[in-house]
Amino acid sequence: MGLSILILGLILFLGAHVFVTFRAPRGRAIAKLGNGYRALFSVVSLLGLVLITYGFGEYRALGWIDVWSPPAFTRHIAALLMLFAVILLTATYIPSHIRAKTKHPMLAGVKAWALAHLLANGDLGSILLFGSFLAWGVYARIAAKRRGDNGASNSPAGWGNDIMVVLLGIVIYLALGFAFHPAVIGVPAFGR
Repeated sequence: MGLSILILGLILFLGAHVFVTFRAPRGRAIAKLGNGYRALFSVVSLLGLVLITYGFGEYRALGWIDVWSPPAFTRHIAALLMLFAVILLTATYIPSHIRAKTKHPMLAGVKAWALAHLLANGDLGSILLFGSFLAWGVYARIAAKRRGDNGASNSPAGWGNDIMVVLLGIVIYLALGFAFHPAVIGVPAFGR
C-alpha cells in the first residue's frame, strides 16, 4: 500500500512540476484561473508531497523491498554530494556567483540530492522516489534550456554573498545530517 501511495504522490507532485514546462497549456490555465492557478498548483504540489512522505514512511515500515546492496563507500560519496546539494539549494535564494554560474541551482541541487540518495539506498521505494526526482531534474533543466530560460545570470560585485551561501549551506547541511535526518527520517546520515 505504501508504494502505491508513494507513486500517486510522485505523479501529483512531479506531474504538477512537469506541467509548468508546457508553456502554452500553462498560459491558458493562468489566463482561465488567474491567481487560482497558483493556488491550485500549490494545493496539488502539497498534496503530492504529503502523499510522498506518507507513502514512503508506510513503505519503509511495512513493505521494504531490497533490490541491491550499495557498497559502504557510497555513503561517503552521498554525504559529499549532499553538501554540494545543500549549498546549491541555498544559492537559489541568495544572489551570488554560484547562482549565476549554475544558472538553475535549485535543479542542480535536487539532482545532486537525488543522485546521492540513489547511491546510498538500494531498495525499491528509494529507487522510485529518488530516481523520479533525478529524472524530473534532468527533464526540467533540458526543458528550461530549450525554452531559452538561462536562469540567473547576474552576479553581485564581490564574493561576500558566495561566502555566505557556502557557510549557510554548511550550517544547514550539518543541521539536516545531525538533527533532521535521524529525527524525522529515522536514519542517521552520518556515522552508521
